[in-house]
Amino acid sequence: MKSELTSASRDCSLRHRAAHRRALIVVMTSQAVGGAGLAAGVTVGALLAEQMVGGERVAGIPAALLTLGSALAAFSVGWISQRAGRRMGLTIGFLLGAVGAIGVVLAAMINNLPVLFVALFVYGAGTAANLQARYAATDLAPSQSRATAVSIAMVATTLGAVAGPTSVVPLGDLAQKLGIPALAGPFLLAAVAFTVAATVIFGFLRPDPLILARESAVLDGALPNEPGAEREGRGTNPPLSPRNRIEAGVMVGTTIMVLTQVVMVAIMTMTPVHMRHNDHTLGAVGFVIGMHVAAMFLPSLITGQLVDRLGRRTIALAAGATLMSAGIFAAIAPGNSVGITTFALVLLGLGWNFGLISGTALIVDSAPLQTRARTQGTIDVLIAIAGAGGGAISGIVVDATSYDTLALAGGFLALLLMPVVARSVAARSANLRQPSPIVQSVVAR
Repeated sequence: MKSELTSASRDCSLRHRAAHRRALIVVMTSQAVGGAGLAAGVTVGALLAEQMVGGERVAGIPAALLTLGSALAAFSVGWISQRAGRRMGLTIGFLLGAVGAIGVVLAAMINNLPVLFVALFVYGAGTAANLQARYAATDLAPSQSRATAVSIAMVATTLGAVAGPTSVVPLGDLAQKLGIPALAGPFLLAAVAFTVAATVIFGFLRPDPLILARESAVLDGALPNEPGAEREGRGTNPPLSPRNRIEAGVMVGTTIMVLTQVVMVAIMTMTPVHMRHNDHTLGAVGFVIGMHVAAMFLPSLITGQLVDRLGRRTIALAAGATLMSAGIFAAIAPGNSVGITTFALVLLGLGWNFGLISGTALIVDSAPLQTRARTQGTIDVLIAIAGAGGGAISGIVVDATSYDTLALAGGFLALLLMPVVARSVAARSANLRQPSPIVQSVVAR
């Protein structure tokens, strides 16, 4: 009898490893393609709105609408994934992103601002699906390598995400040959990229990693993400109670990702506008944003290993310091300097990378499997709303003051990560047993 149980356990473990490898390959493929769609709105969204209306006050609105659309889609993708699996949730998200990209092209052709804004809102669903795909890489991952699994999914995005901004000029030329405004060219690529990503996910993400993880948990009678997954320094932290783990993991992880998103979106959104006002070419803008997006995703493999080895909170502190440096360099860069501006935007992307991977790992460590996808979707809603706020206010700040002021303000805002992380480390060291009243009420439900 014991040998039969051992054999069944071994077969289950082998099935998990095979399914995890397959899920990683499928997610990496979809990310590599979908990354091209992710970068279109970042690169030319603000410029397109400014061209259609004029004035910096509207330049931040595309990023705000895109991230608001991403917020709604993140909740929907998480809800669908919880009920029907990652495959269906991600497929629907990517397809909506493709519809939005086509809508942006149509809006540019008819020069209709309301249509542009609605299309950008729908386009945000592709961004949400692209980011939520990182969770699909962790559902079957061993607890000690979850951050590495996130990083593998994210690094695959680099190929498309860098190709998108750096091909702005040829895509613009193609668009003009088709009778479409040049700035709408990248959205043609986005429509194709999101459609292909949806096809890959729908056709090949089988078995569904979240459904398989849930089924295995039911058979085993235990959750696979129990305490002890997170490492701090060289050792493993002592287990926290479930309630304390929710407070320490979910709350801190969410705060880390929200702050890094606000800072990154605010500075990134206005950089193309700032460069164009200093007479830089569209090709130079595409190069800077391409390097920024590369820094957001390319270091992920190294970042994931650092998060697993050094600890989530250690890398979160590094995120705050890196984003602060990015704000300083962006502020002091001469208007005609592509080099220093590129360096600042690379630091901005790297700081975001540190924050997203460390925060995501904390969330995956803490969220119960029964509600994991829904929790992750809800958290991504908060992140998207934070990004929307950063994008919307960025244009107003620059119009009222300057790009330099915006960059410095963003850098100082990133420093809030320091007390947040330090407080959570102190709480863990004290091994607090009683959660806050808010957490008590959440857990009680």
